[in-house]
Amino acid sequence: MHKPGCLLLMLASLVSLHGAAAYDLIIRNGTIYDGSGQPPTVGDVAVKGDKIVAVGKLVEASASRELNVKGLAIAPGFINVLSWANESLIEDGRSQSDIRQGVTLEVLGEGESMGPLNARMKQEMREGQGDIQYEVTWTTLGEYLDHLVQRGVSCNVASFLGATTVRIHELGYENRPPTGAELDRMRKLVRVAMEEGALGIASSLIYAPAFYAQTDELIELCKVAAEYNGLYISHLRSEGNTFLEALDELLHISREARIPAQVYHLKAAGQSNWHKMDAAIRKIEAARASGLKITADMYTYTAGATGLDAAMPPWVQEGGYQKWAERLKDPDIRRRVLKEMVTPTDEWESLYLMAGSPDKVLLVGFKNEKLKQFTGKSLAQVAKLRGQSPEDTAIDLVIEDGSRVNTVYFLMSEDNVRKQLRLPWVSFNSDSASLATEGVFLKSNPHPRAYGNFARLLGKYVREEKLIPLEEAIRRLTSFPAETFKLDRRGALQPGYYADIVVFDPKTIQDHATYAQPHQYATGVAHVFVNGVQVLKDGEHTGAKPGQVVRGPGWKGRR
Repeated sequence: MHKPGCLLLMLASLVSLHGAAAYDLIIRNGTIYDGSGQPPTVGDVAVKGDKIVAVGKLVEASASRELNVKGLAIAPGFINVLSWANESLIEDGRSQSDIRQGVTLEVLGEGESMGPLNARMKQEMREGQGDIQYEVTWTTLGEYLDHLVQRGVSCNVASFLGATTVRIHELGYENRPPTGAELDRMRKLVRVAMEEGALGIASSLIYAPAFYAQTDELIELCKVAAEYNGLYISHLRSEGNTFLEALDELLHISREARIPAQVYHLKAAGQSNWHKMDAAIRKIEAARASGLKITADMYTYTAGATGLDAAMPPWVQEGGYQKWAERLKDPDIRRRVLKEMVTPTDEWESLYLMAGSPDKVLLVGFKNEKLKQFTGKSLAQVAKLRGQSPEDTAIDLVIEDGSRVNTVYFLMSEDNVRKQLRLPWVSFNSDSASLATEGVFLKSNPHPRAYGNFARLLGKYVREEKLIPLEEAIRRLTSFPAETFKLDRRGALQPGYYADIVVFDPKTIQDHATYAQPHQYATGVAHVFVNGVQVLKDGEHTGAKPGQVVRGPGWKGRR
């Protein structure tokens, strides 16, 4: 005897077979790249509500709306595995620079996440704001993600829990190990965040105060995340002089905590370290062969972007920005910092030295209106204008700006970028905010990867240089990160999966942003759907904001 629900399902199927308008949308006649990495097929994708319900030759089917995309590629929405859209989505939820490249999910939380916060951290967050101003109305990481969706975002959002954030919550900016009681509270913060849907634990170990965390502390936090099937993901303690040793630390944490691990923005930084990439790849592949679940991600450029804090030793930054700035004003401390800024060392990661020259250090973001005139100039140019050494200039800019000063460093080898692109266990990230070519965003210059990272992959490296097939690039933009992060029904064009869909022209997709003129949208993406709602139509944003929180496998709502 059939249950009533089964009977209704059978009737719905019969209606569909007889060609009634069973679907809300059919995207017809496209070249379908389903995210699996298999060669494409020509066919149709049907959507009802927020889900994909059919994929293939849907000749007899009909829908309320049909979209003919003959000659274009249909793919799952792309996943930006390292996004800094934390604040930009508060300012403008349209996520323009990424939506226009086909990105439907922003994954936040590299080392620092937007929660959990205590009263002191909320005050620091308010005081540290630059061009984007906002109220801090949340406390936990889950509350922040819900806050974004309630305000309205065009993309989906997910986040790792920042190990740095957990440390600041309990220890502030002190350079010491946590006490037993502090570590217990840190573990509890991890547990709460994982049950709220955090994807795992993320660290960024070259920066103070993350630099102060010892390996055993990270292992203890990761053990908790592992209980919830989470991932450990890390900006390694070094990507330069001690790159291989830092990679060993990540592998050790993975083994000891029994947790999968991923390397953020895989790179060998500094020309003297470029040759280490081959050894790093061998280490990762040996670990994978031994049974460890190790992956990596990357951006498609030879320059990184961070701040002038990466040009100065971590000891001077202990206690947070105010303490850092106060110390820099002390003549004796300043002399010591100036010396250490130009002295090669393995004790900390100096991106200033790895860049090799102040000409290869671009200043791209200031808080102080008086300093914005230097946006886009190199440290060498500003030093010349001021009649100072580059090192003195860097110190004074940090003091005058009230911030670390956003900075681009030219560090990597194009040969290594190409080598990494070919690796089947590497996904992709912008390591940037998602911006717009208007309003407050024009007050600073981002790294061009904010506007071009994904289009650059598909245009320059796939179409022009043919480094990997298009179906493999799409797999590593979609199903591969979705499986690595254990995302529920995301990353593939399959019935029952969420309707995050991008339609683009493989023959024309192209990035246009440059270091000199970064605020330029990529082109070649025609249509983007998020949870079944169209957010990009004929290359223009519709204004729709259907984004949802994508939660990790530990989310208590799944139980």
